[in-house]
Amino acid sequence: MLTQVSDPVRMVVRTAGDVRLHTFVSSFTGTNIANATHIVESRNCLVLVDGQFLAPYATAFRAYADGLGKPIDRLYLSHRHPDHWFGLGTAFDDVPVHALAETADFIRDHGEDSLADHWKLGDLLPSRIVVPKEIAAPGEQVVDGVTYLLDRVTETEVDFHLTVKLPELGVCFAQDLLYSGTHLYLTQHLEHWTRVLEELLVSDYDLFLPGHGLPADKNEVARNIEYLAAARQAISDGLTGDAFKEFLLRRYPERRCPGIFDIYLPRLFGDSRDY
Repeated sequence: MLTQVSDPVRMVVRTAGDVRLHTFVSSFTGTNIANATHIVESRNCLVLVDGQFLAPYATAFRAYADGLGKPIDRLYLSHRHPDHWFGLGTAFDDVPVHALAETADFIRDHGEDSLADHWKLGDLLPSRIVVPKEIAAPGEQVVDGVTYLLDRVTETEVDFHLTVKLPELGVCFAQDLLYSGTHLYLTQHLEHWTRVLEELLVSDYDLFLPGHGLPADKNEVARNIEYLAAARQAISDGLTGDAFKEFLLRRYPERRCPGIFDIYLPRLFGDSRDY
């Protein structure tokens, strides 16, 4: 399980007028999976994207946001995987959380089950479950003069995924549509996921903020497409379980966070619950 805690990475990734974008990435070491969360700092407030996984990182992310000295207007939650919303119960239970209806429903119906399934994490777990109360509908929102484009993407790394884009800054919060420098969490939807990434590749955006790893450009989008193609071929060739894992580890020795294989392989090739 993900138990090693060390210093996160904090950085300003883009500045444009009154807007600064911040990225906060948890540890790449041990069995951690480098969860990446982000802050849009505008003149008067902050907008956050995702809430971290392990309690110490969620607390540190909140401290980083509070250190900017501006109120948090909202937090956009990208999807239902617990490494993105467990931290809400640790450090963001006072913040309005906006999520797709399907994500909010899942956390309401299965949040306690997910918490119970991760019991081995002990005091790294949140103290409570926070169910998003604000529904993020696809379309345009303006917060403190910044335009946000929200989109509902289906059947990629997860069944329902919220993307957040800042068209005026050329920035796409891709979250788990894109893994930057780390191994990907794979699902049954590799072909459709590839098509979604191909659309990003020809888009007008030039900065992609992932759910795992460091900020990326279109080169990393292309590398993710190639990774998905390799995984599809391996599955077509009959590789499963440890053989599948070893194939991807050998093919991509530069990619970090191999602990993610142990999380998704029981779901990709078995019948483990998707909590």
